[in-house]
Amino acid sequence: MNPARPRGPVMLDVAGLELTAEERERIAHPLVGGLLLFARNYAAPDQLKALTGAIRALRDPPPLIAVDHEGGRVQRFRNGFAAIPALRTLGEQWDRNTAAAAAEAQRIGSRIAMELGAHGIDFSFTPVLDLDYGHSAVIGDRALHRNPNAVAHLAYALCRGLGEGGMAAVGKHFPGHGFVGADSHVEIPVDRRPLTVLEKADLVPFGALVRLGIEGIMPAHVVFAAVDDRPAGFSSIWLQEVLRRRLGFAGLIFSDDLSMAGAQGPGDIVARAEAARAAGCDMVLVCNDPAAADGLLSRWRPAAQPDLAPRCSRMARRVAAPPQLYRSSRDEDAPGEPA
Repeated sequence: MNPARPRGPVMLDVAGLELTAEERERIAHPLVGGLLLFARNYAAPDQLKALTGAIRALRDPPPLIAVDHEGGRVQRFRNGFAAIPALRTLGEQWDRNTAAAAAEAQRIGSRIAMELGAHGIDFSFTPVLDLDYGHSAVIGDRALHRNPNAVAHLAYALCRGLGEGGMAAVGKHFPGHGFVGADSHVEIPVDRRPLTVLEKADLVPFGALVRLGIEGIMPAHVVFAAVDDRPAGFSSIWLQEVLRRRLGFAGLIFSDDLSMAGAQGPGDIVARAEAARAAGCDMVLVCNDPAAADGLLSRWRPAAQPDLAPRCSRMARRVAAPPQLYRSSRDEDAPGEPA
C-alpha cells in the first residue's frame, strides 16, 4: 500500500527510462508533489506506463506527473504518439476559417489528453497564451496568434478538448513572453511596456481563460520593468495583485524552472524557491540539476500551504471530465465574438 503523504510544493525530474534508488528516495520526500518528464524519459509506450506506474506507487496521493506536450518543437513523446502540429498552425487556420480552427484546437486538446492520460500522465503544460509578436525565437511558432482574441478562443477550445479527456490545463507564460526577444532559459528578458498596454493585449487571453476555469498558470521569468523590477514569477504584484485579485485566479500557480538563467536573481536554489513561494507560486519546478534538487529538499522549510492540496487535486487526471469543467461557448463568460 502506498504511504499516505500530502503532495508537497516541489516538482522535480528524473534522469532516465526507469527510476533509480536515489530517485525513489527523492520522490518520497515530503516536499515533493510532482514530476516533470522529458524526452529522455521516453522510449516506448509500455516503458512510459511502467515509469509512471512506478512513480505513482511511491506515495498516496501520487505525485502529479506532467510533461511539456504542446506540439511542434515542444512534444516530448513522439514515436507511438500522434504528431501534434505547432500551435501557430491553428492561428493560420483561424485566419481562413474561425469555426474550423476552433474545432481542430478542441480535437487536438482531446487527443493530447487521451494519449497522455492512457500513459499515466496527469497534464501537459499547455496551452501557450503568449502573443506572436514575431520577436521571440523561444516562443515563435509555439504561440497561437498575434490577436489576443484569437488566442483566447483557440486556447479555450483546446482546453475544452483537454477537459473532455479528463485533463487539466496550464496557461503560460503569464503575463506574456512573446514581446521580448531574449530567451529566459539563458538570460533575464526585460519588457518595458506599461501595464495599460499589457492589459489591452497580452493579459487578455489569461483573463479569458481564468474566467473560464483554467486550473493552472505558469508565470514567465520576464521582468516587466514598468510594473516591478522582479521577474513575474518572483513578483507578488503580478501573482497576488494582478493574477489572484484582479483576474480572480484560484487555481495552482507553477513557477517556471528555477534552474533557468532567468530565475537566478534571488540567489541559490533555496532562495529562489522561497522567493517564488513568497510571491505566490504554489509549486516550484527544479529540473536538470539533481544536486540543486537535493539541496532544496534538505534545506528548504516552506511555510504551510493550506490551499496546495485542493489546487493539486484539480490538476490530477480524471477518468471522465466533469460536465461543466469548461463552460459552453454559448455562455456569457466565454470569449467574445471572433475578431
